[in-house]
Amino acid sequence: MIQTIMNEINEVMNLVDEKQIDATLPFFKKDQRIFITGAGRSGFQAKGFAMRLMHIGYQDYVMGETITPSIQKGDTWIAISGSGTTKGIVTDTQVAKKLGLDIIALTSDATSPLAQLADCVIVIPGATKTGAGIKSVQLLSTLFDQTVHITLDALTLKLAQRDETSNEDALHEHVNVE
Repeated sequence: MIQTIMNEINEVMNLVDEKQIDATLPFFKKDQRIFITGAGRSGFQAKGFAMRLMHIGYQDYVMGETITPSIQKGDTWIAISGSGTTKGIVTDTQVAKKLGLDIIALTSDATSPLAQLADCVIVIPGATKTGAGIKSVQLLSTLFDQTVHITLDALTLKLAQRDETSNEDALHEHVNVE
């Protein structure tokens, strides 16, 4: 089973266009705020990415948390939805677009409503609950979630290298009361 899962992950990751990841880099600036959203398991991936961004020195927020401030023109909005049709995510992204935020979308469907709102799209063709993407033996959107995680870790590493943020720098920002 493990080999089957790893083969699926490798198949999807071989289809992720690294140029799409690179195209998002200019949207990440340490003097601008970043807002990240996703529902369900995509929301868990959003939270993990937000934590990593904080570790490497970015001012970022997860939508729906009690300490999340209002969004403003000039902020960056990152939305994760495998189908690209998740109603709340698409609706909130429409608001962010109207308010003048830069939009980055991660989805399995480059033609989805979410992708159409985005300034930059990273297509991650892992299977979703709607049947989009590479077919999987895993349930629902598991393959999309796994490959979004890897893609966002690759993006984090690219940002850290660009910004010359070391592991020691990131460790300094890591929680120290556990």
